[in-house]
Parts: sequence; C-alpha cells; structure tokens
Amino acid sequence: MDLNSVSAGVTKRKLKRRVGRGIGSGQGKTAGLGMKGQYQSAGARLPSGLFEGGQMPLYRRWPKRGFSHATWDKQYAVVNVGDLDAFDANSTVDMAALKAKRLVVGTFDGVRVLGEGELKKPLTVKANHFSKSAAEKIAKAGGKADTIPGPKPVVKNKMGTRKKALAAKFAAKAPKA
Repeated sequence: MDLNSVSAGVTKRKLKRRVGRGIGSGQGKTAGLGMKGQYQSAGARLPSGLFEGGQMPLYRRWPKRGFSHATWDKQYAVVNVGDLDAFDANSTVDMAALKAKRLVVGTFDGVRVLGEGELKKPLTVKANHFSKSAAEKIAKAGGKADTIPGPKPVVKNKMGTRKKALAAKFAAKAPKA
C-alpha cells in the first residue's frame, strides 16, 4: 500500500460552482458569461444546429409540397375470408382471436376483412370493415358479419349559439295564454 492507492475508489462530493456571489468568489460580476453580447443576459439560448447566423435557414428556403395525413391516419390489419377457415365452426372471430391464431401480428387500429378465398364454416366475425364480397361469403357460409362502430363524431359547439340561448330564455319568460 502506498499514498497513491489510499483514496482509490473513494468518491468525493464536489460542490456546485456558485456563480455571481461577489468578486471574492472568482465567479462574481458577470458570473462567467463575459461582457455584453447576446449570450451575456439571463435566459439567452445558444443557437441550435439549424441556426445559420441570421441567414434564412434551409428548412424555410426549401419548397414545401404535398400533404400527409399520417398524424391521424388509422392502420388496419387486413385478413382474407379464406384465412378465417382456420377457426372452429360457430366461434367468434375478433382482433384478440386473430392475434391468438397469429393471423394478425403487430399493433393495429382495427381489422378489415376482404373477400379472397372461401369460407366453409359458420362464424361470427367482428371487424371494422367488410368488403362486399367478404360479407356475402360469410353470410353464405351461415355466419354473421358484425361491423364494429367507429368513434362517435365530435360534437361541435355543444353550448349552442348565444342567439339560441337568448331565444330559449325569452320563450320561458313569455306569458302563457
């Protein structure tokens, strides 16, 4: 053992640098921010990687074209009627059952059933959408195609207009004959 290994593995608590606490601290007055300029004041942020020194940035000069509805688009799992033949007769087929049989792998917002293939067993199929031929084939096999309803439409202006509220108010106060 020597003096170099005495404190090996011992971590020391390093105090946070207290800036702006007077000239005796060595970090007083300007608190290490320098004299004048953009970054001297409190709350100044360093420029990001996209900042080009006042020049019009590339992402604003670049022409914008096209349109994307990916932010609200729904992803549906597609299953054919022929794939549903893997289920037992008179069983209920929904998203959970399809995942259990590994016909749907991954995360989806719903199921769409298309009409490719043949179905020989009566099944109750619950999905968000059925193609015309798929619904016909399920019904022909003696089954039932239940459509899962979508989300309710957003009610806009549920408070009504001020005009309607005033009309209702005066109708209540009107003398009855």
